[in-house]
Amino acid sequence: MTNPSSFSPSCPVPLDKVRQWDIETDVAVVGFGAAGATSALEAARGGARVTLLEVASGNGGASALSGGEIYMGGSGGTPIQRAFGFEDSTEDMYRYLLMSTGPNADAEKVRLYAENSLEHYHWLTTQGIEYKTSYIAERCIEPITDDCLIWSGSEEAWPFAQKAKPAPRGHVAKFVGMGAGRYVMDVLARRVVEAGVDVRYNARALALVADHNREVHGLVSRIDGEIRFLRARRGVVLCAGGFIMNRDMLKRHAPRLLRCSNPIGTVDDGSGIRLGMSVGGSTINMSEGFTTLPWYPPGSMVKGIFVNGRGQRFINEDCYHGRVANYAVQQDGDRIWLLQDGATYAESPYHKAVRMEIGAAGDTWEEVEREINLPEGTLVNTVAVYNRYAAQGVDPLFNKAAAWLKPLVEPPFVAIDCRIDHCFYTTFTLGGLDTLPTGEVKDEDGAIIPGLFAAGRTACGLPRFGAGYSSGTSLGDATYFGRLAGKRLGSTLK
Repeated sequence: MTNPSSFSPSCPVPLDKVRQWDIETDVAVVGFGAAGATSALEAARGGARVTLLEVASGNGGASALSGGEIYMGGSGGTPIQRAFGFEDSTEDMYRYLLMSTGPNADAEKVRLYAENSLEHYHWLTTQGIEYKTSYIAERCIEPITDDCLIWSGSEEAWPFAQKAKPAPRGHVAKFVGMGAGRYVMDVLARRVVEAGVDVRYNARALALVADHNREVHGLVSRIDGEIRFLRARRGVVLCAGGFIMNRDMLKRHAPRLLRCSNPIGTVDDGSGIRLGMSVGGSTINMSEGFTTLPWYPPGSMVKGIFVNGRGQRFINEDCYHGRVANYAVQQDGDRIWLLQDGATYAESPYHKAVRMEIGAAGDTWEEVEREINLPEGTLVNTVAVYNRYAAQGVDPLFNKAAAWLKPLVEPPFVAIDCRIDHCFYTTFTLGGLDTLPTGEVKDEDGAIIPGLFAAGRTACGLPRFGAGYSSGTSLGDATYFGRLAGKRLGSTLK
């Protein structure tokens, strides 16, 4: 059994077929992103011997491609929140996250995260991740400066603001320019090495090794081209990302995401999820994914309105940019327009980067309607209804907040082309293995599969509902629940 083609993530190797172990360890972690790093780190600090396998030639995964935001608050607020007058209660954070994680929310995970978020902030700073005491009130995707606190979700928008007091919870690490995720991973990777973790790069996990009771005893990996059988006495932690790079899995589970042209990931081929499924691991929310088109800043753009190919509104535009895009890709057809007037439109370098261009312009909305080939009266009536109520400070159809309501009455008028098949719609998956908060993988009956754990996007964690996603919940979920899995393996299983 030394031919790589004889192994599959979908089929475990029977324990009694393993003639010898080439590597022996206590804990094997698959994937060196944020979840893998924190799992390995806490397990090693708990006294376990840890081997970390990474298929690429360096660490980071999708975590290193992120903006570095981590969603944190509660317990009265982090030091950054409190410095700017935000006394963020645990209950408000819990209620918001419970709503934003959708109809299949895991209340236990949400509760744990909300109650321990402040402790997690301090844990991150103890590792050496720096946060500047600064706040950006303006709507932004992520700072291009080294500033920290941002609004990274739909906290101020309907329906969330009606159930939970809003507070900004996006904490971006101190890093000049976009892409602070690389900085976060560099810090965590240094701590992993210092903890004595045995890191193996160019190491692909090919199959789990399990006995007839489905208990996981280790895995088979190809390391630098050689097949190696690795024994993990306490357990295997799958932190190998999602499946956005696997078109076959997307066709099967989340075909809507195929509409988006720009997947976010590195080796997110679903292999970690398939490994878990091979021994009976249950998957949940596999149809869900994050989608966005970064259409602001500037914040004035939020005062415009989105319409679909029928000229109809479909969302309150003051919510998080990802929520808007999630609703956009659910519309029939590819045509999506953002309507602005002379008072609200402003050019931005972001728009050029995401291929948003003016598709039509005119001195009246009738002219714009004709230019984008909509039936007479469709767009005009949509704008007229919106303007009539916006002048009264209300939005009875979609509940857009009064602060963002402005009648679109000042020419010139423009329709910005936000076509799904043309613009830069990014996406990644949110479904994965069903786990306990401490990482144990469950089967279809809710029973634990002995020796198998998962965290990050291989598991279905906090972020599991595209329409409610908030920036920072992925990295927050990966680092926090990765820690819990590592602690479980490092301490309580001795």
